Amino acid sequence: MDPAEVEFLAEKEEISVVPNFTQDKIYLIGGDVGPFNAGLPVKVPLWMAINLKQGQKCRIIPPDWMDTERLQDKKQEETDSKFFTEMPSPHFMEITQLLLKCATDDIPHADEIRTLVKDIWDLRIAKLRSSIDTFLKSDATHAKLNYLTLMELNTARPFLTKALDQMHLLRSNLSGRIQSTQE
Repeated sequence: MDPAEVEFLAEKEEISVVPNFTQDKIYLIGGDVGPFNAGLPVKVPLWMAINLKQGQKCRIIPPDWMDTERLQDKKQEETDSKFFTEMPSPHFMEITQLLLKCATDDIPHADEIRTLVKDIWDLRIAKLRSSIDTFLKSDATHAKLNYLTLMELNTARPFLTKALDQMHLLRSNLSGRIQSTQE
C-alpha cells in the first residue's frame, strides 16, 4: 500500500462542515449525507468536505483534536512515553495535510498545528526506527507495536521487509556453513 492509498482511506473519515447552501439528503454508495441547511453544521466524508470547500460551498470545522493545546499535550505525552501512544485519529497526519492544503483559512493557528503534527510524526518515526533497530539486533521472531497508524506502518514496511529478508538470508547461509563444517 502506498501513501496515496492510505490517504484515500483517510478521506472516508467524517468531518463537520457548515454549508452555505440548502439541499436534501444525498444518497451515495458509501452512505447517505445530509440534508444540508445553510449555516447548520453537518458531518460529511473528508473527500466531500474538501470538494465543497474548493467550490466555496462550505466552511470546514476542524476536528476537536486539531487544537494547539491538545496537540502540545499529545506531543508531550509521546515524548514522555517509551512506547507509542494512541493518536487522536488513526489518520491524523493525512487529515492534517489535506485540511491544511485546502482550508487553512478555516483552521485557527494553522502554522502552529502544522509544526506540532510534524513534530509528533518525527517523534513517532524516530521511535519506530529505534524499535526496528532493537528488533533486528535481537534474535526475536516477532514484535508487538501498539497504536501505530497505517501511514506509519507503510513508512516502515519497505525497509523492514527487506531487512528481515536479508537477516533470513544471512542466517540461512550461516547455518548452512556450520552444518558443512560439522560433516
